[in-house]
Amino acid sequence: MKLPEVQNANRYVGLYVVDFGDHTGLGFTAEEVAELLDSERFSHVRVYKIHNAYPDGRMELKGVRPEVFQLESGMIFHAPDETAARDDYRRLVGLGVSQSPPGRAKVQLARLADDRWMTALIYPAEYDDEFSRWLLNGNYRTAGQVEGGVDAVSRYYGESAEVVERHQLFGTSSFESRSGRQLLESVRVAVQR
Repeated sequence: MKLPEVQNANRYVGLYVVDFGDHTGLGFTAEEVAELLDSERFSHVRVYKIHNAYPDGRMELKGVRPEVFQLESGMIFHAPDETAARDDYRRLVGLGVSQSPPGRAKVQLARLADDRWMTALIYPAEYDDEFSRWLLNGNYRTAGQVEGGVDAVSRYYGESAEVVERHQLFGTSSFESRSGRQLLESVRVAVQR
Protein backbone atom coordinates (compact mmCIF):
# COMPACT_ATOMS: atom_id res chain seq x y z
CA MET A 1 0.00 0.00 0.00
CA LYS A 2 1.43 3.34 -1.02
CA LEU A 3 0.15 6.44 0.73
CA PRO A 4 -0.05 9.77 -1.07
CA GLU A 5 2.26 12.49 0.19
CA VAL A 6 0.53 15.18 2.23
CA GLN A 7 1.44 18.48 3.82
CA ASN A 8 0.74 18.90 7.55
CA ALA A 9 0.34 15.17 8.14
CA ASN A 10 -0.65 15.75 11.78
CA ARG A 11 -4.01 17.19 10.70
CA TYR A 12 -4.97 13.68 9.50
CA VAL A 13 -4.49 12.00 12.90
CA GLY A 14 -7.78 10.32 13.87
CA LEU A 15 -8.93 10.00 10.25
CA TYR A 16 -8.75 6.82 8.19
CA VAL A 17 -6.89 5.35 5.23
CA VAL A 18 -8.88 3.00 3.01
CA ASP A 19 -7.04 0.48 0.85
CA PHE A 20 -9.41 -0.32 -2.03
CA GLY A 21 -7.00 -2.87 -3.52
CA ASP A 22 -6.18 -0.98 -6.72
CA HIS A 23 -5.79 2.42 -5.03
CA THR A 24 -5.68 4.07 -1.61
CA GLY A 25 -7.63 6.99 -0.17
CA LEU A 26 -6.42 8.99 2.82
CA GLY A 27 -8.51 11.22 5.09
CA PHE A 28 -11.88 9.48 5.47
CA THR A 29 -14.00 10.10 8.59
CA ALA A 30 -15.34 7.21 10.68
CA GLU A 31 -18.86 7.85 9.37
CA GLU A 32 -17.64 7.70 5.77
CA VAL A 33 -15.76 4.44 6.37
CA ALA A 34 -18.84 2.91 8.00
CA GLU A 35 -20.94 3.83 4.97
CA LEU A 36 -18.37 2.41 2.54
CA LEU A 37 -18.21 -0.86 4.49
CA ASP A 38 -22.02 -1.10 4.45
CA SER A 39 -22.05 -1.08 0.65
CA GLU A 40 -21.54 -4.34 -1.23
CA ARG A 41 -19.18 -2.59 -3.62
CA PHE A 42 -16.65 -1.75 -0.88
CA SER A 43 -17.22 -4.47 1.72
CA HIS A 44 -13.77 -5.94 0.88
CA VAL A 45 -11.66 -2.84 1.64
CA ARG A 46 -8.97 -2.69 4.31
CA VAL A 47 -9.18 0.13 6.82
CA TYR A 48 -6.43 1.81 8.84
CA LYS A 49 -6.71 4.56 11.41
CA ILE A 50 -4.06 7.27 11.34
CA HIS A 51 -2.71 6.93 14.84
CA ASN A 52 0.20 9.37 14.72
CA ALA A 53 1.97 11.63 12.20
CA TYR A 54 5.38 13.25 11.92
CA PRO A 55 6.57 16.57 10.46
CA ASP A 56 8.28 14.76 7.56
CA GLY A 57 4.89 13.34 6.46
CA ARG A 58 5.31 9.80 7.80
CA MET A 59 2.25 8.32 9.50
CA GLU A 60 1.65 5.52 11.97
CA LEU A 61 -1.36 3.43 10.96
CA LYS A 62 -3.37 0.99 13.02
CA GLY A 63 -5.47 -1.64 11.25
CA VAL A 64 -9.17 -1.58 12.09
CA ARG A 65 -11.42 -4.62 11.69
CA PRO A 66 -14.49 -3.78 9.57
CA GLU A 67 -16.92 -5.10 12.21
CA VAL A 68 -15.73 -2.40 14.65
CA PHE A 69 -17.79 0.10 12.65
CA GLN A 70 -20.97 -1.80 13.53
CA LEU A 71 -20.37 -2.20 17.27
CA GLU A 72 -21.02 -0.11 20.34
CA SER A 73 -18.36 0.28 22.97
CA GLY A 74 -18.25 2.29 26.13
CA MET A 75 -17.48 2.53 29.78
CA ILE A 76 -19.60 1.38 32.68
CA PHE A 77 -18.96 3.24 35.92
CA HIS A 78 -20.16 1.19 38.91
CA ALA A 79 -21.10 3.15 42.03
CA PRO A 80 -21.30 2.14 45.69
CA ASP A 81 -24.77 3.71 46.03
CA GLU A 82 -27.41 5.83 44.31
CA THR A 83 -25.94 9.15 45.48
CA ALA A 84 -22.51 8.34 44.02
CA ALA A 85 -24.07 7.10 40.77
CA ARG A 86 -26.13 10.28 40.39
CA ASP A 87 -22.99 12.33 41.01
CA ASP A 88 -21.07 10.31 38.36
CA TYR A 89 -23.92 10.81 35.90
CA ARG A 90 -24.20 14.56 36.58
CA ARG A 91 -20.43 15.11 36.18
CA LEU A 92 -20.27 13.06 32.97
CA VAL A 93 -23.15 14.98 31.40
CA GLY A 94 -21.53 18.22 32.59
CA LEU A 95 -18.25 17.24 30.93
CA GLY A 96 -20.13 16.53 27.70
CA VAL A 97 -21.71 19.98 27.81
CA SER A 98 -18.55 21.90 28.71
CA GLN A 99 -16.14 19.97 26.44
CA SER A 100 -17.65 18.47 23.31
CA PRO A 101 -16.98 14.74 23.12
CA PRO A 102 -15.21 13.28 20.08
CA GLY A 103 -18.43 11.76 18.75
CA ARG A 104 -22.03 11.05 19.56
CA ALA A 105 -22.66 9.11 22.75
CA LYS A 106 -25.37 8.29 25.21
CA VAL A 107 -25.06 8.59 28.96
CA GLN A 108 -27.40 6.53 31.14
CA LEU A 109 -27.94 6.40 34.88
CA ALA A 110 -29.16 2.88 35.61
CA ARG A 111 -30.31 0.71 38.50
CA LEU A 112 -30.16 -3.08 38.50
CA ALA A 113 -32.72 -5.32 40.16
CA ASP A 114 -30.39 -5.98 43.13
CA ASP A 115 -30.21 -2.19 43.77
CA ARG A 116 -26.74 -1.78 42.23
CA TRP A 117 -26.22 1.56 40.47
CA MET A 118 -24.09 2.53 37.51
CA THR A 119 -23.53 5.19 34.89
CA ALA A 120 -23.01 4.03 31.31
CA LEU A 121 -21.22 5.95 28.56
CA ILE A 122 -21.96 4.25 25.22
CA TYR A 123 -20.53 5.29 21.83
CA PRO A 124 -19.54 3.82 18.44
CA ALA A 125 -16.63 1.40 18.92
CA GLU A 126 -14.40 3.17 16.41
CA TYR A 127 -14.09 6.06 18.91
CA ASP A 128 -12.59 4.03 21.79
CA ASP A 129 -9.24 5.85 21.84
CA GLU A 130 -10.81 9.28 21.44
CA PHE A 131 -13.31 8.81 24.28
CA SER A 132 -10.59 7.52 26.60
CA ARG A 133 -8.49 10.60 25.83
CA TRP A 134 -11.54 12.88 26.26
CA LEU A 135 -12.26 11.46 29.74
CA LEU A 136 -8.59 11.78 30.74
CA ASN A 137 -8.35 15.35 29.43
CA GLY A 138 -11.59 16.21 31.25
CA ASN A 139 -10.15 14.73 34.47
CA TYR A 140 -13.24 12.54 34.90
CA ARG A 141 -12.95 10.32 37.99
CA THR A 142 -15.30 7.96 39.81
CA ALA A 143 -15.17 6.24 43.17
CA GLY A 144 -16.24 2.81 41.89
CA GLN A 145 -15.01 0.15 39.54
CA VAL A 146 -14.92 0.86 35.79
CA GLU A 147 -15.44 -1.61 32.94
CA GLY A 148 -14.78 -0.70 29.35
CA GLY A 149 -15.08 -2.03 25.83
CA VAL A 150 -17.55 -3.79 23.59
CA ASP A 151 -18.01 -6.70 26.02
CA ALA A 152 -18.77 -4.37 28.94
CA VAL A 153 -21.54 -2.68 26.95
CA SER A 154 -22.90 -6.05 25.87
CA ARG A 155 -23.04 -7.23 29.50
CA TYR A 156 -24.71 -3.96 30.52
CA TYR A 157 -27.45 -4.47 27.93
CA GLY A 158 -27.81 -8.09 29.02
CA GLU A 159 -28.49 -7.10 32.62
CA SER A 160 -31.70 -5.32 31.61
CA ALA A 161 -31.00 -2.39 33.88
CA GLU A 162 -33.71 0.18 34.55
CA VAL A 163 -32.55 3.43 32.95
CA VAL A 164 -33.47 6.16 35.45
CA GLU A 165 -32.01 9.10 33.51
CA ARG A 166 -30.52 9.47 30.04
CA HIS A 167 -28.74 12.15 28.08
CA GLN A 168 -27.53 12.25 24.46
CA LEU A 169 -24.12 13.83 23.76
CA PHE A 170 -23.23 15.18 20.33
CA GLY A 171 -19.63 15.52 19.27
CA THR A 172 -18.11 18.12 17.06
CA SER A 173 -15.71 17.26 14.29
CA SER A 174 -13.36 19.44 12.31
CA PHE A 175 -14.48 17.56 9.22
CA GLU A 176 -17.95 17.25 7.76
CA SER A 177 -18.71 13.72 6.65
CA ARG A 178 -20.02 13.10 3.17
CA SER A 179 -22.55 10.43 2.34
CA GLY A 180 -24.39 8.88 -0.56
CA ARG A 181 -23.43 9.85 -4.08
CA GLN A 182 -21.05 12.59 -2.93
CA LEU A 183 -18.98 10.02 -0.99
CA LEU A 184 -19.08 7.38 -3.73
CA GLU A 185 -17.97 9.88 -6.38
CA SER A 186 -14.87 10.77 -4.35
CA VAL A 187 -13.46 7.31 -3.54
CA ARG A 188 -10.86 7.55 -6.33
CA VAL A 189 -9.43 10.77 -4.86
CA ALA A 190 -6.13 9.97 -3.12
CA VAL A 191 -6.34 12.73 -0.48
CA GLN A 192 -9.90 13.20 0.73
CA ARG A 193 -9.34 16.43 2.67
